[in-house]
Amino acid sequence: MNQPPPYPLPPQQPQQAQGGYNPYLQPAAPQQPGFAPSPFPGQPPMHPAPAFQPPQPLGQRPATDGNPVGAIVLGLAASVFVALLYTGLIAATYKEQSVTVANILYLAHALINGAVVGALIGRMAGRNTGPVIGAAVIGALGAFFGYVNALPVIFAVEETPLAAWHFLQAEPFFPAKAWWNDEASGGVDWFSPLGLVVAAATAWGLAYAIGNKRRET
Repeated sequence: MNQPPPYPLPPQQPQQAQGGYNPYLQPAAPQQPGFAPSPFPGQPPMHPAPAFQPPQPLGQRPATDGNPVGAIVLGLAASVFVALLYTGLIAATYKEQSVTVANILYLAHALINGAVVGALIGRMAGRNTGPVIGAAVIGALGAFFGYVNALPVIFAVEETPLAAWHFLQAEPFFPAKAWWNDEASGGVDWFSPLGLVVAAATAWGLAYAIGNKRRET
């Protein structure tokens, strides 16, 4: 014979959709945005898992824009240094140089100056257009002033530094005129502008090629 239980049983409560079984009719904790509900009653909501990020392939680095201002400053300093070396070489050996040797040294200096400037600026500036154009200008200026500055130094060695200073005050454009004129034939010395072209083309070409290669890697 079935007998009723000694005490009334609590009514069965339906299982809530979220939060698990709640036998005491407690209100469910409000869900916070961005958090997943906990599968265990009474536990705080779980933090969402971070989004999966694929590993970066080996050998690839994020592309950078380089440092255009620093590239121009470094290229200018390198051009001045190379031009000073060429000036000292001319001042020390001008008496033993023939016209052919002087022209070869001038073109070699223009090539070296442009190569140094272009390599440094291309490595630092990347594919920025401004520094690449600046490399060509700096290379040409280095070739020009390397030769022009040698004339006052030679005058100072032959005479005195004070005499060279007074001479430049009286004829400030004499070094540039000597660079442009051909003393042997009295016309234009075409090796002079050719050196500027060589320096500018070398600096621009190396800066452009090295900058593109650095950006690709």
